[in-house]
Amino acid sequence: MASTNPARGTRDFLPADIRKREYVIGIIKEVYESYGFEPLETPAFENLETLTGKYGEEGGQLMFKILKRGEKLDIANAKKVADLADLALRYDLTVPLARVVADKRDKLPKFFKRYQIQPVWRADRPARGRYREFYQCDVDSIGSTSPLVEAELISAAAEIFERLGFTDYVFRLNDRKRLSKMVSDAGIEASLETDAMVALDKLDKIGEEGVLNELQARGISREAAGRFLSFAKDPEAAPQSETIAKVVSLLRSSDRIKDDPSLARGLSYYTGMIIEVNVPDLPGSLAGGGRYDGLIGMFGKEQIPACGISLGLERILVVMDERGMFPPEVADSTPADVMVTVLDEETAAETIKLAAELRAAGLRVTVYPDADKLGKQLKYADSLKVPYVCVLGESELAEGKVTLKDLRTGEQESLERENAIKKLGAAIRWKA
Repeated sequence: MASTNPARGTRDFLPADIRKREYVIGIIKEVYESYGFEPLETPAFENLETLTGKYGEEGGQLMFKILKRGEKLDIANAKKVADLADLALRYDLTVPLARVVADKRDKLPKFFKRYQIQPVWRADRPARGRYREFYQCDVDSIGSTSPLVEAELISAAAEIFERLGFTDYVFRLNDRKRLSKMVSDAGIEASLETDAMVALDKLDKIGEEGVLNELQARGISREAAGRFLSFAKDPEAAPQSETIAKVVSLLRSSDRIKDDPSLARGLSYYTGMIIEVNVPDLPGSLAGGGRYDGLIGMFGKEQIPACGISLGLERILVVMDERGMFPPEVADSTPADVMVTVLDEETAAETIKLAAELRAAGLRVTVYPDADKLGKQLKYADSLKVPYVCVLGESELAEGKVTLKDLRTGEQESLERENAIKKLGAAIRWKA
């Protein structure tokens, strides 16, 4: 018998899950648009050559590649990956953005500010808040090297976390140029710079000794590795970053900013400031990003400066769920404000008519689909947490009335149809 479980690292989203997701996405979109960012969407998959070589060695290994189709797939004579696959599911939203900017630069404004909220795929090991299919909520500014860009991106992300109810988030900032100087000052060869950063990026996962061992495994002496790690642990000992100082000076408040020379971020396309947002009770980050001035130019056209931040929707939802941060109207949401009963088939047409009148008044209305006992219908409405039920039977029709029942209090009253609609409308609008 076939398994009914979704593929490992993916999930089904039930109505309650979707309402929470839409609540968070709604706030994110509202804040992004208030900063002048415009929406963008790109295809779920890209040409393999578009994504290859943009994420570093480890990132490249986590891409979901798509086999060639039909006659193009020649497994017997394949000698390399490109012989088998020509497409891949997008690994992030940044490289597709870079491709779009390189391809359509003449159709975009000089300073292009975009947000994008779409799923991405990584062949990663699933864990708490980490999935193989997950949504990123990206915001990016294209066309300027000004530190105002980084300051604005941080401000937008901070406003989102504040509106969602987070009180303990911290922005960790570092600079890839500073990391390069840390490498050279530690006595590590320039050819091993990427290896050093990849190892440092695992500090929160494998600890100091684990990083030291990996640095040595990558050909770096223990002495040089120790110096490099000492810089990473101490902002006073590490080279200072002029970029971080400028950005912090532009922010209204720096209470949630931490200068952290240990922050590396694994993606290889970063060229300047890098950013992560953390909370104490979640391994990994709620958001991350940085400046990537060389990425767009990798598509063979002009070099265009760019910077962005990506919010991890799944991790935000995990923390908010565990902390009980959703407002009652989201956490205890219901599919309808009122249910209309069907007591017999002869009254079904009037039931549909009443439901239409209620909807025209701005109410969310569900209709019980079968002619059934009233007790069963009330029990069903209660299971959905629908607060009100309109009972429309033969006696109500004969009198031109509706029996309105409040399932929360158990109270009910017989009202003229028009008055019942008005009362429901007023009650639901007051609740909202």
